[in-house]
Amino acid sequence: MLRGEIGLHPRPFVVAVTGAAVFALGTVASSVAIRWVIDHVIVPRFEEGSVAVTTVLTGIVLIVSIGLVRAAGVVCRRVFAGITQWRIAGTLGEQVTDRLLHQPISWHQRRPDGDLVARAGVDVDAAVAVMAPIPFSVGTALLIVVSAVWLLVSDIVIGLVAVAVFPLLIGVNVVYQRRVDRHYTDAQDHLGTLSSAVHESFDGVQLVKAYGAEQRETERLSAIAGSLRDARVRAVRLRGTFEALLDVLPSLTNVALVVVGAVRVDAGAITVGDLSSYVFLFTLLVFPLRLIGYVVSEIPHSQAGWRRVRTVLDEPVEPDPRGRIAPAGGALAIELDDVVFTFPGETRPTLDHVGMSVERGRIVAVVGPTGAGKSTLVELIGGLVAPESGRVAVAPGTTALVFQEAFLFSGTIRHNLALGRDHPDDELWDALALAEAAGFVAETPHQLDTVVGERGVTLSGGQRQRVALARALLLRPDLLLLDDTTSALDPATEGAVLANLRRALARATVVLVASRPSTIALADDVMYLTHGRIVAHGSHAELMAGHAGYRDLVEAFETDRADDDADARVTVAGGGGD
Repeated sequence: MLRGEIGLHPRPFVVAVTGAAVFALGTVASSVAIRWVIDHVIVPRFEEGSVAVTTVLTGIVLIVSIGLVRAAGVVCRRVFAGITQWRIAGTLGEQVTDRLLHQPISWHQRRPDGDLVARAGVDVDAAVAVMAPIPFSVGTALLIVVSAVWLLVSDIVIGLVAVAVFPLLIGVNVVYQRRVDRHYTDAQDHLGTLSSAVHESFDGVQLVKAYGAEQRETERLSAIAGSLRDARVRAVRLRGTFEALLDVLPSLTNVALVVVGAVRVDAGAITVGDLSSYVFLFTLLVFPLRLIGYVVSEIPHSQAGWRRVRTVLDEPVEPDPRGRIAPAGGALAIELDDVVFTFPGETRPTLDHVGMSVERGRIVAVVGPTGAGKSTLVELIGGLVAPESGRVAVAPGTTALVFQEAFLFSGTIRHNLALGRDHPDDELWDALALAEAAGFVAETPHQLDTVVGERGVTLSGGQRQRVALARALLLRPDLLLLDDTTSALDPATEGAVLANLRRALARATVVLVASRPSTIALADDVMYLTHGRIVAHGSHAELMAGHAGYRDLVEAFETDRADDDADARVTVAGGGGD
């Protein structure tokens, strides 16, 4: 993990480690300076009653100079450690986001949106959390080595007492890391699950409220949050025990140093300055040793985030389904030859050996019962999914696809139409007029600059569909794919929209999934799809006369539509209902 992260921005990390090393060496030097001052200034002052001014000035200069060097090392280490951490976070976030953008729609459909957002956000933050203290811990490791050598060289007895605690601390760290690692991994996984569940709940807030499922959602999210809490509590409990040991061991060692040092001073083996410098140095080591403990405690958390980030970055980018689409030749706009498509995990093909040809400039309606594969057929032609086998060919040109569930961003109508492209206002209004949306947009408070709210919540379903259709028409597509796009429109508005399309897109090809008989009748050709196969093809009148299954389906559509219209009239007459 550390090698992979440091490799992203090695230069500021090296500078931060250099600053930490300067601080470490300065810390050892400060204990040497303390010994010199005690032995040459303080003790002679008590024993002899006076000390030379030059000796005092030398001690002052020595301590101040070492202090300034240590301060410079701290500033360098902190500044560049922070730079390293946030540059790595920025790079990782960009890499994850870039990988998510390059994965095709079919890849995203198999994964929860909230979990992917977590990997680009909280998991990246967790992965880099350990980077800021790492330079200090490297400097501390150097400090421990240099201090141990200096203590052992100065006095073997005192050195052994001080150095003996280091293996104990390392052992505590290793045991802690092994035990806490799984808890932090579990916590990070639960965090991704919670993010996904919250994202899903917010997306379905209208459904939740409409069905009175607030309590159910509260219980579901509470259960996930409880699992996250339990995993973190277990990790924090271990961390508390670990930090308590880090407090006790250095304190006991300091007591031992004082006791053993007093005996050594009494025996004349070391001076008072020596003992003071040893205790002073070990006291200075306590906080860095605590920081090493902090780093070790953060490593499992960061490793959990790093693993979740790497699962996204290490997964190969799946081929773009659009790359599987061949160019259609001659007068054909669309050609499908023996196409098979099966959703992952399913055994029955959604599209089973489908073949169809559509000439340029034709309006083709795709009709079939629920689950027949109509939306999948449109997504195949649009290049959102790739066929399992067979050939999909589309004439070169611009393709626009409008889904039944029209998605709008929370920005303005202008933003939702242009999507960052530069279009003059007259082009935006023309597209809105073709979609029969110019009227209601003109009545909004700020017209094109009206904010529609998250997912277009301030607009009705039919208004959202018309804005989404206008967005597609703004591209002046050569191929327009409509997945039951006008289902929320009344028959008169739908007829006007289709008439506009026929007039404005005279040379374009339109493929529309339709369930309204009036819409189907406006198409030049009809593809009747059932059980994943096109079982009939022809004009609406021909299929009504010659195919019983198609006729029964369309008549069922007509009956359902009549029932819906009757229900609407009753609701209006009754004052809107409850």
